[in-house]
Amino acid sequence: MVRMKVKVVGIDQHTMMPVVVITDAEERGFIPILIGPAEANAITIQMEGIKPPRPITHDLLKNILDGFGAKVSRVVITELKDETYYARIYLKTGKGEIDIDARPSDAIALALRTDAPIFISEEVAAKAMVIHREEEDKELEEFRKFLDSVTPQDFAK
Repeated sequence: MVRMKVKVVGIDQHTMMPVVVITDAEERGFIPILIGPAEANAITIQMEGIKPPRPITHDLLKNILDGFGAKVSRVVITELKDETYYARIYLKTGKGEIDIDARPSDAIALALRTDAPIFISEEVAAKAMVIHREEEDKELEEFRKFLDSVTPQDFAK
C-alpha cells in the first residue's frame, strides 16, 4: 500500500466537476479523483478548518462512530474498475476490526475528520498514479531560462 495525503480540491477543466487530488508523501505522484459537489465541500471545509454551525453528514458519521467507541484506523482506495474508484473504511471496534465499502470521497472526508491515514493499493498506484518526473522539471527549467533570454529580435534573424 502507498500512503497518500490530500493535496487540493478543485475543478476538473474537462468535465467541470469537482476533483480531489491525492499525492504520495514525497509528492512524486498524484491521483485526481472526480467527486460530487457535496463531498468536495465536506473535504474543503475540513481542510480549511471551517466549523459549520450544525454537523454535516461526515461530521455526523464521526460523531456516531465516537459514540459507539469505534475508531477509523485507515481508509484504502482499493480498486479502479471502469474509471470508478472503490474504497474501504477500516474501523477498530470493541469486537475487532471491520471494513466497510465506501466511495473514496466519503472515505477521504471521514479520514480527514478522524486523522486516519489514507492509502491506495499497489494495483491502484500502478494503474492510476501520475508520476512527476524530475527529467521533465529539468527540461522545463531549461526552456524557461531560454525564454527569459530570448528577445523578439532573435526571431528576426
